[in-house]
Amino acid sequence: MEEGGFEGVEAVDLSKHPSGIIPTIQNIVSTVNLDCKLDLTKIALHARNAEYNPKRFAAAIMRIRDPKTTALIFTSGKVVCTGAKTESDSKLAARKYARIIQKLGFPVNLKDFTIQNIVGSCDVQFPIRLELLHCYSGGFASYDPELFPGLIYRMVSPKIVMLIFVSGKVVITGAKVRNEIYTAFENIYPLINQFKKKISNVDKSQATAKVSR
Repeated sequence: MEEGGFEGVEAVDLSKHPSGIIPTIQNIVSTVNLDCKLDLTKIALHARNAEYNPKRFAAAIMRIRDPKTTALIFTSGKVVCTGAKTESDSKLAARKYARIIQKLGFPVNLKDFTIQNIVGSCDVQFPIRLELLHCYSGGFASYDPELFPGLIYRMVSPKIVMLIFVSGKVVITGAKVRNEIYTAFENIYPLINQFKKKISNVDKSQATAKVSR
C-alpha cells in the first residue's frame, strides 16, 4: 500500500481517519534563532556542504544528509530548516546546524525553535469534478485552470490551504501541527467525495468490451 492512499483497515484508526486515508507528511519548515550575529562568508568557506552568494540570495545555504534537510542561514542568526519529514527530525536538524556553526567559533545559543509550516499530501483514488466543487465551495475556493491546474481551497478552521487536482491528488499546507493536516483533510473529504467524477456509459461499455475480448 502506498503512503497517503487507502491502507488496510487494521493500519488506520477510523475514529481519527474516517476516510480511511492518512495524508503523508512531505515537508516540515521550522525556524530557530542562534542568538548571535553570523559571518556567512566564514561559514561558507569553512563548513562542508555550505554555499553563500550574496548577489543571488541574502542567506548561506547548508545541507546535511541525516536527517536530509537544507538550512537557510542569515546574518542575524536566524535559521530556516526545510526538508524534514517529522517534527523530531526537524528539531534534530536544527541542533546539528547549530553545532556545526558553533564549532566554527560562533557563540551559538539555540532559542525559539518553531514549526512554521507542515505540508502533507494524499490521493483520494478517484478523479474530481473541480468545476462543480468550485461552484459549491462559496468564497473558500478559487479555480482558474488557465492559471493553475488545481483548485485552491482556503479552510478557516483549521487555517489550512489545500490544492486539489482533478486526478484526485490533494496537497495540504499551512499547518503548524500535523493533526491540523489530518483534521483539514477529513473536513474536506466528504465534499470532495460528492464531486467524484463518474465513469460515463461510453467508458463503461469500452471497458466491458476490452474485458470480454
